[in-house]
Amino acid sequence: MEMELWYTENQTPALGLSLKVKETLLRCRTDFQEIAILDTVQCGRMLILDGMVQTTIADEFIYHEMIAHVPLRTHPAPRSVLVIGGGDGGVVREICRYPQVEQVTLVEIDAGVVEASRRYLPEISSALDDTRLEIIYQDGREYVCSCNDAFDVIIVDSTEPVAIAEGLFGTPFYQGVFQALKGGGILVAQTESPFYNAALLQATFQRIHAIFPQSFLYLASVPTYPSGLWSFTLGTKGSSPLEPAGDYLPPELRYYSPHIHRSSFTLPPFVQELLYQNVSPEPPAF
Repeated sequence: MEMELWYTENQTPALGLSLKVKETLLRCRTDFQEIAILDTVQCGRMLILDGMVQTTIADEFIYHEMIAHVPLRTHPAPRSVLVIGGGDGGVVREICRYPQVEQVTLVEIDAGVVEASRRYLPEISSALDDTRLEIIYQDGREYVCSCNDAFDVIIVDSTEPVAIAEGLFGTPFYQGVFQALKGGGILVAQTESPFYNAALLQATFQRIHAIFPQSFLYLASVPTYPSGLWSFTLGTKGSSPLEPAGDYLPPELRYYSPHIHRSSFTLPPFVQELLYQNVSPEPPAF
């Protein structure tokens, strides 16, 4: 009798995502977190940090295309781009599709994530050797505080707001990001599920809204993320994202398109309402 092995991520105290596992490729602990890479039947290889699914080969293109191409196609001329988090390299891969981008800086606190992704997730980490890329192993909060008027686009590809990533959802961090952006600069941050993280989404959106001249929320469907419906918050000093401004569209994209770009900002009423109305439980005070 063959024994079946399953991995379950507890996405809420009452709901989990389970995937049948073919093989455990890596499990280790760094100074910052536990890293695991599993090869699953349904979704292929999967990166897990501290028990939380970060990305899978099957659906990573959705998240990475939407967090990268929306701001890069909104900014009229992105030359310098900062990624905070994102040690798997997926966001960097999408940024490097743009020939006009001259400088990409990846600030990742845990070198172990980069090393594991290079070895086990080559499809995602394929651009980590691009000559335009500089990798800095540092806390993203500290790094942005050292920058001023330095980047056209900043993308915050953080894990869930726990442990080492908690400060990447707070007002002081977003104030630092604002200072690190050039005139006309754009921030995009992943802001979790409107179903299961409504209070966090509302609090984060309102913090960004209080700092940036314009702020917008947009959505994408990522099957392995909690609820499958995922949010991103965009703050801009310049162009509105409601119409793509950039002339260049990378070829062979699998999720993002100009039509998807526009439609992703059309929010269901329940999402639109939670951005400004009281949400229970109260948002965490970072």
